[in-house]
Amino acid sequence: MKNRLLSIVLILVLSASFAIAQEPGKMSFGILGGVNFQNLNGKLSSGDKLENDMLLGFHGGVNVQIPIAPEFYFQPGLMYAIKGAKSTYTILGSEFTDETKLNYIEMPLNLVYKGALGNGFVMLGFGPYAAYGISGKKVFQGNDITYERGVDYNAFDAGANIFFGYEMASGMFLQLDTQFGMLDIDTDEDATAKNTGFGLSIGYRF
Repeated sequence: MKNRLLSIVLILVLSASFAIAQEPGKMSFGILGGVNFQNLNGKLSSGDKLENDMLLGFHGGVNVQIPIAPEFYFQPGLMYAIKGAKSTYTILGSEFTDETKLNYIEMPLNLVYKGALGNGFVMLGFGPYAAYGISGKKVFQGNDITYERGVDYNAFDAGANIFFGYEMASGMFLQLDTQFGMLDIDTDEDATAKNTGFGLSIGYRF
């Protein structure tokens, strides 16, 4: 069912891209990457709120920018992103960390406003994303011991993107990204976990 839904999303995106590309204007392509600070928000099966620290991850990918109206663009993309969370605690004077790392292939579908500012453009974008988890692990470290184990989360995720940035005349751009996961990815019916985070991206558009 999840694979069928992802296939439908892909078909709709490709169809929309083809239709929009018939509008006059210049289509461009971008490559971008950067760091992200991720967390898992929700509750434990006991009802207690999840208490996690931000996990430092990274992301990278490509997008296409298609004009749909003056200063407005449709921007679908394909990204690889590391998400998850980290817990740090102390037991008998020793510090331990427990990291959850989730690797996703992600498709953002953003509407972007680009207004001229100086020699470049200020950018404001927002829209949904769909993602599929391709792998994941939990890493426990402490007292010179490292232990890895598997994770049990739903692979499919979806939510909303918001970003703000600046693109120079040369094509280089910098943007601040924020994501809000809207699906519960925890497989435990009594617990919840949703991906949230923000990041900084640098890229080039040509």
